[in-house]
Amino acid sequence: MRNAFPGPSQSSAGRPASDPRPVENYPLRIIMYVAKYGAGSRAYFGLHGWGGTHDSFSPLAARMPSGVALYCADMPGYGRSVAPREWSLRAIAEEIAEAISSIDAPAVTVIGNCSGAIFGLLAAERVTGRVERLVLIDPFAFVPWYFNLFIERSWGRYAYNSTFANPVGRWITNLSLRGRRSQDSDLTRSFKSVNHETAYRYLELMSKIGGVSRFAALRMPIDIVYGERTFGAVKKSVAMWQAAWPHARAFELEGAGHLPIGEATVRLSEIAFAARADSVPGVPILC
Repeated sequence: MRNAFPGPSQSSAGRPASDPRPVENYPLRIIMYVAKYGAGSRAYFGLHGWGGTHDSFSPLAARMPSGVALYCADMPGYGRSVAPREWSLRAIAEEIAEAISSIDAPAVTVIGNCSGAIFGLLAAERVTGRVERLVLIDPFAFVPWYFNLFIERSWGRYAYNSTFANPVGRWITNLSLRGRRSQDSDLTRSFKSVNHETAYRYLELMSKIGGVSRFAALRMPIDIVYGERTFGAVKKSVAMWQAAWPHARAFELEGAGHLPIGEATVRLSEIAFAARADSVPGVPILC
């Protein structure tokens, strides 16, 4: 068993419920940094997207109801987590699965954002008895052609660096994607501080996952949440996921783009933290 990431605990005494700071750096038995928000018995485990960190979930942490504990990870190689033992889907999925298993709760709801949703699925395959529900936020079911350009052998890395590792490239990219986000959102801001070697490795791994059929055996409750203004590839993906999981529910968040955590926080929190109710007030359900 690998050693825990060292981190000082923080007391939650006197903290308002809306305080988005973590209660403690949760001492998992592996080298993945996980921040714990709240101290309730209903456990949620958050996996950020391609350019994010555990901080991506801060808006949701500020909207937690009582009785909830939210564990937000830096995925292997991101933020304060060390790189995985090897750059493979299996190695990363096993680390995440071990993190989920290390949580002191009888069952866990996994919340995965964008690519974090896919790695959440890979981990859930390994710990199906521990994962009671999946909440997938704007999840791609395939790698769109425009991301495949970045992993083209001869010039893909140059294209990636020009787009995401360069401040001018990030500005141009965010401007060109204004139709896929809210006015105040920035789709490339997180890439200012990301480890670009890590981000590029994850992009390469995403291209190796395969089709949605590999996840069809997952039978726990699944909620798919996506923004009204998100990428067309995500909307196409929603139909693909529901074909694989006829029992899954899909929620479209009005006005939100590809970043629902920040763009539709209230509505998303109602869905994510619901105790699997038949309906969520004010949010359309597309089954």
